[in-house]
Amino acid sequence: MYFVYLLQCEDGSFYTGVTSNFEKRFDEHKTKSGGWHTKIHKPVEILYTKKYPTKLEALRREKQIKGWRREKKLNLIKFGKPIIQ
Repeated sequence: MYFVYLLQCEDGSFYTGVTSNFEKRFDEHKTKSGGWHTKIHKPVEILYTKKYPTKLEALRREKQIKGWRREKKLNLIKFGKPIIQ
């Protein structure tokens, strides 16, 4: 199983990622050994996670979410699905 996740950082920005071990990856982000963005912008909260059966499916979803504007990401977090645009 793979997870797509969105984190909120201290400055209000979002970070979207993929992992097969969510707890380990979140700890890496908190200790600044995770993604580049979270090394600079301290992650403070997990906003969204979803399981995918394959890494390819998770990577496709991550890429899609990363291309969205903030409003669409907020809708995903709030309702579990984006506004169709």
